[in-house]
Amino acid sequence: CPSQCTCVYHGRSDGTGTRSVLCNDPDMYEIPVNVPVDTVKLRIEKTVIRRIPTEAFYYLVDLKYLWVTYNCVANIDISSFYNLKQLHELRLDGNLLSTFPWESLAEMPNLRTLDLHNNKLTSIPADAGRYLRNLTYLDLSSNKLTTLPSDLMDIWPPFSGAIVSKNTDILVTQRVILGFQDNPWFCDCRISKLIEFSKIVDTSVVLLDPLVSCSGPESLAGILFQRAELEQCLKPSVMTSATKITSPLGSNVLLRCDATGYPTPQLTWNRSDNIPVNYTVIQETPGEGVRWSIMSLTGISYKDAGEYRCKAKNLAGMSEAAVTVTVLESEQTATPLPTTPTTTALASTERSTSMTFTDKKQSRLMLDGKKVSKAVSNGSKKQIGDLSKKGEDTSLNTAGTVEQNVAVKNLRVISETDERVTLTWKTVNATGNSAVTVLYSKYGEKDMLPLSTDSNKNKVTIDGLQPSTQYMACVSPKGMPPTKEQCVVFSTDGLNDESSSEFSILIVTSSAACVVVLPLIFFLLYKVLKLHLKPKSAKEAELAKETYVQFETLSLKPRTLGAGDQLWARRYTDESERLLLCSRSSMDSQMTFKSEGSRSEYLC
Repeated sequence: CPSQCTCVYHGRSDGTGTRSVLCNDPDMYEIPVNVPVDTVKLRIEKTVIRRIPTEAFYYLVDLKYLWVTYNCVANIDISSFYNLKQLHELRLDGNLLSTFPWESLAEMPNLRTLDLHNNKLTSIPADAGRYLRNLTYLDLSSNKLTTLPSDLMDIWPPFSGAIVSKNTDILVTQRVILGFQDNPWFCDCRISKLIEFSKIVDTSVVLLDPLVSCSGPESLAGILFQRAELEQCLKPSVMTSATKITSPLGSNVLLRCDATGYPTPQLTWNRSDNIPVNYTVIQETPGEGVRWSIMSLTGISYKDAGEYRCKAKNLAGMSEAAVTVTVLESEQTATPLPTTPTTTALASTERSTSMTFTDKKQSRLMLDGKKVSKAVSNGSKKQIGDLSKKGEDTSLNTAGTVEQNVAVKNLRVISETDERVTLTWKTVNATGNSAVTVLYSKYGEKDMLPLSTDSNKNKVTIDGLQPSTQYMACVSPKGMPPTKEQCVVFSTDGLNDESSSEFSILIVTSSAACVVVLPLIFFLLYKVLKLHLKPKSAKEAELAKETYVQFETLSLKPRTLGAGDQLWARRYTDESERLLLCSRSSMDSQMTFKSEGSRSEYLC
């Protein structure tokens, strides 16, 4: 037995026994190394030991209870509890631990009790949950914890569901005791699950002290968990409008990503090759839990090609989406190529869209964050004027000879869905070699994308459109700028005939209601006018007749000795006393006597 310890052997009648060791010398400054190997319970208390070294107890293979309490331990190595396969209870309360090696719990598969009460712990990592699965008693009270990772609640059995028994591989119910009191909890969405859990009466999980309270923010300071109302955190979801962008050398490119989450996530841009991003970045938060960011690449060169990542981060976690930029030589983009935005399936956090831009001046990537309601008009004078002014500068001049006599009329939309629209038109004075140019863009944008079409057909289908977005399409003879009559504005809001028929039914129903109600209104007006036009004298006479009742006031007559004298006498009063009560109200009269010979009082 170590000189600074006390060793006790607890024998049994069958010849077996257990050994316990107690070391509580105030001058002890390190873990003893010569503890008997058959020790089952080791207590090291009230010493000045400051650290537990690596493999400090590796030879105590039978150790089941280890108490290192109320010392000065501030440092524990990840391998300090190596080879303690039989350890059932570990108590480290009353020390100076600011961190704990949660990975070391993997060395103790039979551990059920972990007491870290009264230390200086400030945080618990999210991956600690995987090492806490077998615990049935965990005391973290009286530390400096302000929050818990939201992921910890998702994987830790007391909060995520039943506990799996290792021996039987079946779901069993075990009581778990937890201590969270006396910590400066900051009550935000990160611990919303813990707060909601504290309000549930569950016999399988018991709190050592159910009266856990918030320390912050100021609006919730001192409020008990049971009375606090918080929203749950939502991990960010981030998406870009395209995953691949091909643009000519020297053009301008705008990269945009949108993110949602609670709290509102913060967005940052970086490159996969870790090259610093020194471009102009604009960010905006249009509403709670929504944020978008645009990065502008001006006059791109070959060094700007590569993969750009947009990262969204909040209290609940982090997610990212990538955009690949490819730069082409000028010769490859001298002749405008008909391109169409195509949209593929949207993954959980990314929209996989491929776009190719060929305009030499500027290539734009924009994601419309607002939903546009139904708004379909016949054209935009401003947009048509801009197209007409551009003349030779637009991609309309990519054709050869202009045929002046060819005209396009009656352009209209024959079908539309959320992502597709079909246009049809009539060509006047067209020949077998006549060709038309189809252009389209979002409503209000000056740069329009060309679309290839068969010269022998008067119909074209545009795919890859964004839902709930207003677009403008123009069809004109090849080489000619479009006019107002050759353009149409449409919206991809997925309107159908059913909604139109419902609207028609609503109009018919409203009209029928008006036919029934209007005669009634006119009849009521007639009655009101007739009442007001009656002669004034007749109306007053009728009012006096129906409204008032005249009666005479009764008064007491002094009583005389003669038995035949009347008690009551008639007294005539003025007209104001006669008009006393409304004939339609109930009337009760009661006579009271003040004194003999005095005037009566009538109470109504």
